[in-house]
Amino acid sequence: MIIAASLLVVALAGGIVFLRGHRAAAVVQVPFSDLLKHLDDDAVAAVVVNGDALDFTLSSGATFRTIAPANYVTANAAFVPDLAKRHVRIDVQTLPEQGTFSYLALLMGLGFVGAIGFMMYRVTSGRIPALESKTREAGSEATTVTFADVAGVDEAKEEVKEIVDFLREPGRFEAIGGRIPKGVLLVGPPGTGKTLLARSIAGEAGVPFLFASGSDFVEMYAGVGASRIRKLFKEARRHPSCIIFIDELDAVGRSRGGNSLSHEEREQTLNQLLVEMDGFAQNEGIVVVAATNRADILDPALLRPGRFDRQVTVGAPDVKGREQILKIHARKVAVGVGVDLRQIARGTPGFSGAELANLVNEAALFAVRSGRQMVTDYDFDQARDKVLMGAERKSLTMSEHERITCAYHESGHAVVAALLPHADPLHKVTIIPRGRALGVTMQLPEGDRHTHTREFLEAQIAILMGGRIAEELFLRQMTSGAGNDIERATDIARRMVCEFGMSAALGPLAYRTPGNPWETDKGVGISEATALQVDHEIHELVMRGYETARQIIAKNRAAVRAMAEELLVVESLDAEAIKAVIAAAA
Repeated sequence: MIIAASLLVVALAGGIVFLRGHRAAAVVQVPFSDLLKHLDDDAVAAVVVNGDALDFTLSSGATFRTIAPANYVTANAAFVPDLAKRHVRIDVQTLPEQGTFSYLALLMGLGFVGAIGFMMYRVTSGRIPALESKTREAGSEATTVTFADVAGVDEAKEEVKEIVDFLREPGRFEAIGGRIPKGVLLVGPPGTGKTLLARSIAGEAGVPFLFASGSDFVEMYAGVGASRIRKLFKEARRHPSCIIFIDELDAVGRSRGGNSLSHEEREQTLNQLLVEMDGFAQNEGIVVVAATNRADILDPALLRPGRFDRQVTVGAPDVKGREQILKIHARKVAVGVGVDLRQIARGTPGFSGAELANLVNEAALFAVRSGRQMVTDYDFDQARDKVLMGAERKSLTMSEHERITCAYHESGHAVVAALLPHADPLHKVTIIPRGRALGVTMQLPEGDRHTHTREFLEAQIAILMGGRIAEELFLRQMTSGAGNDIERATDIARRMVCEFGMSAALGPLAYRTPGNPWETDKGVGISEATALQVDHEIHELVMRGYETARQIIAKNRAAVRAMAEELLVVESLDAEAIKAVIAAAA
């Protein structure tokens, strides 16, 4: 409708311009003296008088217009009789005035204002599809996810269970003066199950469940976000009890501040949310559940008690939680009888719920590609390797020299990792290109690790240096393949010195600051002398690991050579094969 009205206004304006141009092109205006001259020559055939405007036609048929001096026709009584004597046809008429165009312009303006008014009416009434509220309602009968489908986050599940119990039996809590929390904020890294937990609330609560995304409130039109917030809570107040879920809250709840119009619109939306959650209006029976993985950027006014009373951390699951998650996802695929899900859970430390779901799916796809009817342990191993190391790039062709270099490089990593006491156990070594790497040496920790000792970090640096040392000792060369190893080793050493306080010379001080951590210009808070000392300590840590790797490889040259030769034949070695090669070469 708005487009049609705009096109109509453009068409009217174009028509007026065309008519004016056409009329102006039809009659040529000339000086009044030209009319007198043509009268003296008896060349004028007709004259049309319209006040002081005179249109005259010559005997040749050409028509011209002229403007007579003020009141010339009425003051000069002989002018008209003289025309009659010359047998000139005289017409007196009133031509369309310019005021007609003013009326058309007025009509065009009214039409434009009417179109704008109609558009604003549709905006405020929410009848434009692009501006309508995007909040949706999911009743408990419309969802199939329940608390039984959520695993690995037992503490978080207990927190939201209490909300569901309060909505089901409010009297039990009100009897001792307890009140329902107004808001619950689910915080955690991506993939840990925050949205799944909210979906399970919808399946268990037995009350209306309104859900929206934070980006649903963000539009280019001013005031639309705040209007949608008002409509959301207005809809929620229609029910005695209701749950509102806002996913990705950081899209609308970011800390206020900024000068641009986009910041002002987002802040207006946030202000409306703050007022609706804890303002003069009563929201009895309404619980707001939100999820975000960026709680650090949320506005402090959102996080205070009375709005989001509880912050529930939904973290990565431990080994028991991973086993439970695997069991839930394994119900959907045909898993072989001998598959040990607990062993798979032990071999996937740090995996989130989403990554475990992807692992089960990848294992099922491997089984289908291999022509099996059931998913086996081998399929899970292949899926884990793909998730951790990347897909195999068998189409990538390496020269024989590159294969030898890669074999010795990975053998250096593997031998150092196998012989250092504080390193994680080896899982697999391969020279088949995976992801962006030409070869991979992968370790798997025996259990979940939440902190790292100094000995473990120093062992990691030595392992990373093992590839370069093997190239130097066996091939008498250095290649760019160690570039990523050197970068990672340097980063570990930097964090040990600047974040973890593991430097004896510098002491337990933090030298790293957010943003631009290693520069010594203004605002970083580190002097030039300290920066030089930091560089020296980082160099010492890396070179110490370099020397540790050199000593291990020099002492176990036979094991490195035997492993490289075995890799050139079979291309991949698992943990048992690695132990066998090292034991045979000892």
